[in-house]
Amino acid sequence: MNEPDFTARRMAMVEYHIQGRGITSPLVIEAMRRVRRERFVSEDMQQMAYEDGPLGIGEGQTISQPYVVALMVDALNLQGGEKVLDVGTGSGYGAAVLGCIADEVFGIERLPALAAHAREVLRAEGFSNVHVYCGDGTLGMPEVAPFDGIVVAAGGPSVPQALKDQLTVGGRLVMPVGGEHISQDLVRITRVSTSEYESESLGGVRFVPLLGEQGWPEGSA
Repeated sequence: MNEPDFTARRMAMVEYHIQGRGITSPLVIEAMRRVRRERFVSEDMQQMAYEDGPLGIGEGQTISQPYVVALMVDALNLQGGEKVLDVGTGSGYGAAVLGCIADEVFGIERLPALAAHAREVLRAEGFSNVHVYCGDGTLGMPEVAPFDGIVVAAGGPSVPQALKDQLTVGGRLVMPVGGEHISQDLVRITRVSTSEYESESLGGVRFVPLLGEQGWPEGSA
């Protein structure tokens, strides 16, 4: 498939699966139009890049479906100029979408091979404002905190306190939370003061488990 074909499929995906399902933010829509999802999956998966579903990226991980990526980014209510943390960077696709809007994105991925590949693809795609590190995402990145927004692309038993502590006042965190590894509730946490947080549900989702010190224990997946 050539570049014009991928572009046509991307525009159609945005129209039917992003705008058609209620995403109205011009910034999110433009970001979804810009990021070439086919570059973040293996060659044998590229034909399916613009279907609205998750795809395997190796290491037992997936690239989230486009609508869910758009929903999570939209829930942060970014206006441009923010500093954002992307936990569970995986392929780097979600970080790229964030990088189209935020001023600076810090991605953290626990699997070295995925972190290295995401870093390579993001650099090749021109996202110099997205920085990917390997580590325990449940602990965040206190050395560069606070963050105006945090996206967690894996489901945990609860929202890690370390991540809540790294939000700015007024900042938002979006994460799947649930007691099961395959079914969670997508929640948005807003920090309303230094000690207070508001929580709201955005609906049911399915994500791979969030492993780490403040998530599920290693080997529980």
